[in-house]
Amino acid sequence: MRFALTLAILCLAASLAQAQTATERSKAPNNCEQFPIKQTGSRPIHEVKLPPSITCRQKAQNGKFVPDPNCTPGATNPSVTESMLMNPAFRTGCIRDKATTEEQKTATYGWYKLLRPGDNAGDNQTCELDHLIPLYLGGADTLENIWPQCGPGGASGPGHVALDDRYFKEKDKVEYYLGQQVREGNMGLADAQHGIATDWTQYLSKAEDFCRSGKCDFSGQ
Repeated sequence: MRFALTLAILCLAASLAQAQTATERSKAPNNCEQFPIKQTGSRPIHEVKLPPSITCRQKAQNGKFVPDPNCTPGATNPSVTESMLMNPAFRTGCIRDKATTEEQKTATYGWYKLLRPGDNAGDNQTCELDHLIPLYLGGADTLENIWPQCGPGGASGPGHVALDDRYFKEKDKVEYYLGQQVREGNMGLADAQHGIATDWTQYLSKAEDFCRSGKCDFSGQ
């Protein structure tokens, strides 16, 4: 009886593990093997010491925040080429969360002396662990390129604004706009990468106009 019970438990555990693996596979693109990406590849805009020995401070720019270049200079993955990004089959899921873990990314809240929100989903989301140079533009999944982008208030907090108007959502528009400029040949990849790393807010007006015209489609990211 005890043997049968043990066997049943083991079979159930195996089934759950297989189901979890299948679920994880279903979330990831199934064509990533065609892209020879070095997952840990990273070329920072400039070298920094991490973890930082200083308190990282965000800077206000055009009414938004940009990260501290002494902590988050931005970094590209050299193995992600422009031809890969131009390939319609490319998805950022091929590199997302491959070089750093969620725990490592979360540590950046402490660098910036920001409190990690407890309820940070849906309409209550106020922060995003953001790739400064987005994966959509060949950004690296390394800590030189990750910062906690926060603000303004969520549904249950002060200063509430609509989800689409929070800073991380506005930066999403800039990322897509620049990505399309590169893909349409209107801007060089290196220029887009350096520009968004230096000050993502400088493109916000053009990005909003671009998205307002109905050209934004985030499904390919």
